[in-house]
Amino acid sequence: MKYIAHRGLFKGPDKELENKPEQIELALQSGFDCEVDLWVINSELWLGHDAPQYAIEPKFLNNFGLWIHAKNLGALRYLTDTNLNFFWHQNDDYVITSHKFIWAFPEMELTQRSVRLMPEWKDPDLLTTVNDTCYAICSDYVEKIKQLRS
Repeated sequence: MKYIAHRGLFKGPDKELENKPEQIELALQSGFDCEVDLWVINSELWLGHDAPQYAIEPKFLNNFGLWIHAKNLGALRYLTDTNLNFFWHQNDDYVITSHKFIWAFPEMELTQRSVRLMPEWKDPDLLTTVNDTCYAICSDYVEKIKQLRS
């Protein structure tokens, strides 16, 4: 099972830390993969959910374990020229990532190639994650989920 820190968060929601490069590096060092939100504006790379917030160098995206959410056409165009693991979605039930995983919106049926997204939206105690057989879980609480499953 892979545990993906949503926007680099793994101990719970924190708007001040999400998509912050230092937080993403901390999550990766803690053994989690990370979902990050990428924007490309005027050929510059930025992280941020609702808007570009943190400028990054292209080499930052080479960190192993990143699941990159393209937030604008510039980011999608940039990522299609790489071998990075990326996807685009808004409110789709399912999306296929560039590495052929199924990014599944909360409460959707899962497969062994699925990433279960944000189980806490429907299950605040995260108890439904204990028996998941999907490939990965993406959550703000992956540290707790990992502990529940061990």
